[in-house]
Amino acid sequence: MTKTTFYNFTLFDGTGDTEDTDSWMTIDDETGKIIDKGKGDAPQSDQSIDLEQQFVMPGFINVHCHITSHPDMFNGGGDESETESAIFALQSLRQLLKSGVTFVRECGTRYDIDIKLKRMMDNGSLTHVPNLLPSGRAFSMTGGHGDGPHSAYLVDSPDEMRKSVRQNLKNGAKIIKMMATGGVMTPNDYMEDPQLSVEEMRAGILEAHHKGLKVAAHAEGNPGIQNAIDAGVDSIEHGFYVTEDEAQQMIDKGIFLTPTLNAELAIPEEGTGILPDWEVAKAQNAIDDTYNNLKKAFKMGVKFTCGTDAGTPFNGFDKTPRECELLTRVGMSPAEAYRCSSINSATLCGIQEERGTLEIGKFADFQVLREDPLADVKAVQQEDKAVYLNGKREF
Repeated sequence: MTKTTFYNFTLFDGTGDTEDTDSWMTIDDETGKIIDKGKGDAPQSDQSIDLEQQFVMPGFINVHCHITSHPDMFNGGGDESETESAIFALQSLRQLLKSGVTFVRECGTRYDIDIKLKRMMDNGSLTHVPNLLPSGRAFSMTGGHGDGPHSAYLVDSPDEMRKSVRQNLKNGAKIIKMMATGGVMTPNDYMEDPQLSVEEMRAGILEAHHKGLKVAAHAEGNPGIQNAIDAGVDSIEHGFYVTEDEAQQMIDKGIFLTPTLNAELAIPEEGTGILPDWEVAKAQNAIDDTYNNLKKAFKMGVKFTCGTDAGTPFNGFDKTPRECELLTRVGMSPAEAYRCSSINSATLCGIQEERGTLEIGKFADFQVLREDPLADVKAVQQEDKAVYLNGKREF
């Protein structure tokens, strides 16, 4: 076994609210895992790397991405071939990694490309990309949010849902994504429009849970948020109009909330005069309510995760650092915002024993910053930061 020791840095390990100065961390080069760490004089290793008093923190876990969707092609790239979509997906993953994201949970991918890429990662033929939890195509009703070419299973009964989820699991999906409401980007529906029914979602959730896998529900308004809770989902995606009663139910049932704040904000910030007026108005009209509702939910104790909905308009694959800034507008400290990724997102993805925080026995997925991320949440937006995956530098 050869070892590499990093030393002379300040460590935020992702578990609490504080940092350790004058830190060191030793990595097993073969496994990529942390085998020791401490403060003060570093032990001798096969290789030692001086981080020159910079700041080390965990790589981000982004639990809501669409790696085949183009943030600057406002049909989402729906006319692309599978080959074109696959090449774009690889570019998206690399951009995520450069921004500090070391693990991605997909939430709906064209042509099941994420499943195929994950297969390549597992056999070692695809490297230098973040770790990936693939969803395959999402699940929508006919004419619902996400009904697009090659991007969704269209299901209109519990039996259709059951069969389609079984097929998706057979294909290799490790997370199931369902559409419980309309959305910002879909014409002729709204956030408050319920879509997949409780019975339809419950049939698919049961199949996923039989395999020990989790289900995420796109749910922006009501009654769809309540429908998703009643059906038994594991995470509410967006949740802009979550009520206090629903927040309490989520706490009681251990349901996570992924607010995707950058996705909502980017549309009125950058899309006015470019995107259709109806699309801009949907997002703009929801912003104040979103922050009011999410502040209450966070204060009550709902567990938030970190996800950007990357691939939606003007919402590129480098925006995870900005999502942390936006989470502080919900009332979080920088450390609390980062823990949405390091602890909560890892737990939601079922990888908390191996990833998410920089502790002994876990993979050394981390980013190195010039400025203190606990003092300034914008420090993580550094464009030329170093990013390490399994202890090896990628950027």
